[in-house]
Amino acid sequence: MRAPPPADDRHPVLRLVEIMARLREPGVGCLWDLEQTFATIAPYTVEEAYEVADAIERGDLADLRDELGDLLLQVVFHARMAEEADAFDFAAVAEAINDKMIRRHPHVFGDVTHRDVAEQTRAWEAIKARERAAKATDAPKSLLDDVPLGLPALTRALKLSQRAARAGFVWPSAREVLAKLHEEVAELEAEIAAGDVDKAREELGDVLFVCANLARELDVDPEAALRTTNAKFLRRFKFIEAELAVRGSSPEASTLEEMDGLWDAAKAAERP
Repeated sequence: MRAPPPADDRHPVLRLVEIMARLREPGVGCLWDLEQTFATIAPYTVEEAYEVADAIERGDLADLRDELGDLLLQVVFHARMAEEADAFDFAAVAEAINDKMIRRHPHVFGDVTHRDVAEQTRAWEAIKARERAAKATDAPKSLLDDVPLGLPALTRALKLSQRAARAGFVWPSAREVLAKLHEEVAELEAEIAAGDVDKAREELGDVLFVCANLARELDVDPEAALRTTNAKFLRRFKFIEAELAVRGSSPEASTLEEMDGLWDAAKAAERP
């Protein structure tokens, strides 16, 4: 006979920790949960973080609550596997972030004062730099080494350029970045004209990296900007599909000229 789930009168977080422990208990737990590892769960963790961002983008607070729960489950899942390996547990995860937040906010929990947000941000980065230095080994370490490899490429490009910019390796203004963007686009056009796909792919990467630099210069999150454009494209393409359906047609049965005209109509419909 299986044991009942943890009692409802426990703190919700403690109850979640107990539920995960039960799911991972050999012999009585969930077979799928039992066979998971840090590596197999990591993609789900990233996916849940994106679903949180999606709920925020849509302004759906009810969905946000559920998605934050799914993300919390990922933290509990990783912590449980670490506890089974005698590395750390969920309480240690919470304690570590508690200590970090207090350490990084001396202007709240100490007697430090800042004149504005910009000064506070510089102080935050200085604290993080000291933390990195404290973790460093005797081997030479690059300023860029701890920018996570697992980040989406566009986000990682932004963070790499931000880190390099703090060291002074930065274009003076957005105008210079735009000039570099035009230069890289010209190089991409040349490789496309030459029919060299490998070099064109490399040049396209250069274009995207410069775009990330431009986003940094404009203080824009490139992922958020691209998500907005994705939503705009989706909205306009659905308009095309709907208009074609009224005509008894579909994108597959239409010409590019027809769809391009409807695209312009979709743009016009969005204008105030």
